Amino acid sequence: MRKVVKGSFLNLFGNVLFRIGGYLYRVLIQYLLGVTGYGIVSLVLPLQNVLILVAAAGIPPAVAKYVAEYHAKNDTYMVKQVIKTSAKIMVVMSITATLLIFFLAEPLAPFLHWQPSIIILFQIIGFITPFSIILGLVRGVFQGYQDMANLLLTRAFEQIFTIILTVSLILLGFYVLGAVIGTIIGFAIAAVLSLLLFRQKIWKNLKDAKKSLGHINEYGLAKKLLIFSLPVTVVGLAELALFDTGTYIINIFLNETYVGYYNIVSPVSRIPLIISSSIAVAILPAASEALSLKNNHIIQKYVIYSYRYLILVLLPLCALVMLFSQPILAIIFPRAPLAYLVAGNALTILIAAMAFFSIYIVSSSISQGLGKPYLPMYFLIFGSIVNLILTWLLVPLYDLTGAAAATAVATFIIMMFSVWKVLEISNTQLPYINLVKIVFASVLMGIIIGLIPKTVIGLLVALLVFSFIYLSILAFIGALEKRDLNLLNKIGRRLGPLSGTVMKMNRFLERFVK
Repeated sequence: MRKVVKGSFLNLFGNVLFRIGGYLYRVLIQYLLGVTGYGIVSLVLPLQNVLILVAAAGIPPAVAKYVAEYHAKNDTYMVKQVIKTSAKIMVVMSITATLLIFFLAEPLAPFLHWQPSIIILFQIIGFITPFSIILGLVRGVFQGYQDMANLLLTRAFEQIFTIILTVSLILLGFYVLGAVIGTIIGFAIAAVLSLLLFRQKIWKNLKDAKKSLGHINEYGLAKKLLIFSLPVTVVGLAELALFDTGTYIINIFLNETYVGYYNIVSPVSRIPLIISSSIAVAILPAASEALSLKNNHIIQKYVIYSYRYLILVLLPLCALVMLFSQPILAIIFPRAPLAYLVAGNALTILIAAMAFFSIYIVSSSISQGLGKPYLPMYFLIFGSIVNLILTWLLVPLYDLTGAAAATAVATFIIMMFSVWKVLEISNTQLPYINLVKIVFASVLMGIIIGLIPKTVIGLLVALLVFSFIYLSILAFIGALEKRDLNLLNKIGRRLGPLSGTVMKMNRFLERFVK
């Protein structure tokens, strides 16, 4: 359990920073290009993500799983072979993806209402794939070793250079083309630096590994990797469809300006994903290791703690963002003063949708770690189809609010199915009474901080007091456990000047915890 908690909080810290960096990237693009230019870039970004996913062929999660399993068994030769075979598969898929988008962009343009300038951007973005597969492979290896620090470092390389180069090229007058080319060059530099890091930290210990009896051949290993990665790829594509269906359908029925507004509120709604993605990255290799050791008790503990700590942090965070969405938008996107007026309702609905999806993400990662990658695929495909149909029907009637409502319905469906199957597979019983108390505490906390004025100053006040209010309610109604306070104590000791305040609060909470 310590591996999951440590990995989750390290990833949480990193994901908070990278989420801020992602917002900075979007804020700067919107600031420099305006809402319409930002809308054009928002049409390109989903295609970029599709290319990265197809080029990687879903291999990075497979690398993480099998590297974790073979590393747990001290089989260095098979760790090495997993890396080499995965690299070969990804190179083939990278070339295929680049050629497909280059030649299909123009035929798809009339149906998707793409302007000629957008077609060129789509063709250019295909050249990102050689660099994306290097980053994907290296991160899969680091995740398999549960080396979250170096995994986060590779993400830092990507984000820092992408932001610097994108902004520089836009300022030099390249407009939306600068955003695309800057992203490609940023990925290229990050790929080179990540590869050097991988060689230094991992490969030097593997390159001399010798084959021993009982190892499967490369063809068998490739088949094993592809069988695992195929549903992961389909799940990834379905996830992108779930999130980006609204963007493309809004462009069909409305225009790039509305696309820009929708993609202003969309990243704000994804704040809850910081929590779920942090837990998901840590739980996959940990669950894989427990499965390889046939330890059902540890698997059940992983499931319970993953869901409980997710909900414990997710619900109050969603309440805070919902209540103060207007000042949050004003801070993040100051050059889009009409964003809340145009898309405020959509934002509130999308926050709920992302909360549902956060729970699905953790469920999906657990399923993958337990060797059941097909289950998340089925649920997500179904949800994506529901989302596509509802978005097509609702956007003409309700504009941006319709797109958000469609996503909320779809994510709720996949959340319910995925949690049900994870609990059934792992034979786990969740602490429902404790979870109900957490929900009650979140609602009560929301009612209390809802009395604070919805201004920037009010947001700052809410940020200062909501944690104390929430934790106090949890402690008073008996929802906190001793392990929660031990965890808070460990965090508090690392907060420097704030450690004294946190430790005092913990001593206050201890009065109510049995």
